[in-house]
Amino acid sequence: MTEAVYRKLAQTLDALPQGFPATSSGVELRLLAKIFTPEEALLASVMRLNREPASAIAARVGMDPDTAYRTLKAMARKGQIRAGRKEGQMVFGLMPFAVGFYEEQLPRMDRELAELFEQYYHEAQGAITHYAPPMHRVIPVEEAIPTGVEIYPYEQATELLENAKAWGVRACICRVQQKLVGKGCDRPVETCLIFAPVEGAFDHDEVTRAISKEEALRILREAEEAGLVHSPGNYRDGHYYICNCCTCCCAVLRSVAEFSIPTAIARADFVNRVEESLCVGCGDCLERCQFGALEMKDSRCVVDEGRCVGCGLCAIACPTGALHLERRPAGEVPPPPADYREWMMQRAQMRGLTGSSTAG
Repeated sequence: MTEAVYRKLAQTLDALPQGFPATSSGVELRLLAKIFTPEEALLASVMRLNREPASAIAARVGMDPDTAYRTLKAMARKGQIRAGRKEGQMVFGLMPFAVGFYEEQLPRMDRELAELFEQYYHEAQGAITHYAPPMHRVIPVEEAIPTGVEIYPYEQATELLENAKAWGVRACICRVQQKLVGKGCDRPVETCLIFAPVEGAFDHDEVTRAISKEEALRILREAEEAGLVHSPGNYRDGHYYICNCCTCCCAVLRSVAEFSIPTAIARADFVNRVEESLCVGCGDCLERCQFGALEMKDSRCVVDEGRCVGCGLCAIACPTGALHLERRPAGEVPPPPADYREWMMQRAQMRGLTGSSTAG
């Protein structure tokens, strides 16, 4: 009975646009059992993305509404589901696995959860990142773009932060998870920036440390200096986070590096260019590129445009200013979806999903 509850929840999650594919070993069921009790899993398995009252959810599993309400409130506090208010009452909605309730388990991340995620990641071979449109998008280091080149607001990390009214930072769950399994890197850990259009949004957040705009911009610069790739959601409007990622820890970028999944992350609409007269062949840029897009030929840097994601990290490391970003030819990189809802609709269509489970 218990395994059947977790299997039903896994199927419900896989029916969402983000996906949660099964494995031959069933490790995804053990992963869910680490995060949800059987009662919590039962409720989550019948929930929808659209938030609704506890009584509607309870009716689908034959549970007492008051018991369901108390359980759902506790689940919301643990970051397992979403909660809000509508027409004077609490309403609850399902969250996908990623980006979703997995990231909210940061306070409860231990070695067991880290190892279960690692096993699932490898057995599924980054399957969540297989489908278009990608969940995340690279946005460039602004310093790498020459003056006069047009850059849209959704392509500027500083613009996203400047337009917010509340800012926070979290430890990168990917680096925390990798350290717990004995892997990872020495790059900074507290690098995931969260922001909101409402003042004080993170003042009582269990996972997010509230910070000022100035500190958020400082963390952004420090992430660039550490060679971390800026990566928000893959849509134009409605951003609320910027991940600062690396191919040795980030599950999305690891899918590019380890499984060669081209749909794992959307490239920026930029590509690196080399001013040969300024290149001295020092090789500093090669150490900064995490995607194998640069090599030395005849003591000069050469760019593999197919591998370049347009992050610009190599350009700001060049001591002679020989590298810079240029916008790719029109139409080479499709524009991102307008917002998260449109992203979900496109993703659901690519996966052949229908029904209310795909609604935002």
